[in-house]
Amino acid sequence: EHALLAFTLGVKQLIVGVNKMDSTEPPYSQKRFEEITKEVSAYIKKIGYNPATVAFVPISGWHGDNMLEASEKMSWYKGWKVERKEGNASGTTLLEALDAILTPSRPTDKALRLPLQDVYKIGGIGTVPVGRVETGLLKPGM
Repeated sequence: EHALLAFTLGVKQLIVGVNKMDSTEPPYSQKRFEEITKEVSAYIKKIGYNPATVAFVPISGWHGDNMLEASEKMSWYKGWKVERKEGNASGTTLLEALDAILTPSRPTDKALRLPLQDVYKIGGIGTVPVGRVETGLLKPGM
């Protein structure tokens, strides 16, 4: 559901952290990681993502495995690789995968487009529109 929502909202880059690797049977199971990777890859492909552009990282949030530093408990894990037209990236940890995310371009030279998410009426302040600037610039006093 999260992947479908992300794709619908226009999220172009994805990282899949396969958590609770310490709870698999046996603990830190390569086979279980590969099963999950295969299943999630098939699902995100149906949604519209290319699995070759997605980093899959086995982690244990509880123990910190593969979060900031490579884990000795998953010596079988050789790291992630993502293919993209801007240049390929690779690494081992979740932090490296996060650092490899490219900043999306914001077309500030185009006309202002601000889709409204909600409008609040706040006493003493007035009507407050809430949204996100998709293109252009928004300046005080506009």
